[in-house]
Amino acid sequence: MLSAVIDLGTNTFHLLIVRRLPAGAWAPVLRERIFVKLAEEGIERIGPAAFARGLAALAGFRQHLDAAGVPPEQVWAYGTAALRTAANAGDFFAAVLAQTGIRAEAISGEREAGLIYQGVRQAVPFSSERMLVMDIGGGSVEMVLADREQIFWQKSFPVGVAVLFRQFHKSDPIAPAEVAAVESFLDEQLAELWAALARLPAQSLVGAAGAFDIIDRLLLDPATKPLLYGLIPAAHFLPLCDRVLASTLAEREQWQDLAPERREMIVVGMILIRRVLNGGHLKQIFTSEYSMKEGMLAEILAAQA
Repeated sequence: MLSAVIDLGTNTFHLLIVRRLPAGAWAPVLRERIFVKLAEEGIERIGPAAFARGLAALAGFRQHLDAAGVPPEQVWAYGTAALRTAANAGDFFAAVLAQTGIRAEAISGEREAGLIYQGVRQAVPFSSERMLVMDIGGGSVEMVLADREQIFWQKSFPVGVAVLFRQFHKSDPIAPAEVAAVESFLDEQLAELWAALARLPAQSLVGAAGAFDIIDRLLLDPATKPLLYGLIPAAHFLPLCDRVLASTLAEREQWQDLAPERREMIVVGMILIRRVLNGGHLKQIFTSEYSMKEGMLAEILAAQA
């Protein structure tokens, strides 16, 4: 049997079609990613151009679903930060259903965080030691303190890279005063994270998606790293962060391992990761190939077992 999950993120829409195997296992059939920038005009409302891009992306996903033969009842589509917040999110979901037959819904930040944990634990070798799981989206950042058995604390924060970029990144390269403003804003917004880490300290950061994909590509050799995760000492990340912050957009456009859709917002993403590493006194970064999509699959397959 085929199943499909769709992650309707603030910056990027993802489609994953899988073939279900015995004992709750699955094998990927198709992965597709389309950069839609729903928050191009702010997270409070989806602008006309972004609205149209989102619909076009889902129309393309519909073609993939039909070509693969995925049954309609085996398609799940979840919207995250922008579709939790935008005043016209309901209009978007209605248009998606009318034009593609895909029934989508927004999920809470808490549920998103739980699904991210279910995804990354399929890729990263969790132990009995607590880790901080972090998923950087365009509109929000999900944080989870967990070990291989359980979640101890989780929270969604409205500090995604589209939010930070739109609010703070005005100069090219980013000005020191803008970096300081981002860090001050994060210190305030992430107060609950700092308190949680004081109660439940961790040594490792598990990063899913977004900027962590870029760190993986820029710092690790795909020929030697494990298939589903990477491991980077925090001390190796910091020089890369400095390099990104000192770069202009034109310079980043020449970096072959940096996807075009990441070149603008990677700067604030790096500031965010550095602030979390320093604020939590974290020693290393695991980069996870899996995130919310794979967590959605885990939840669905468990429910239908």
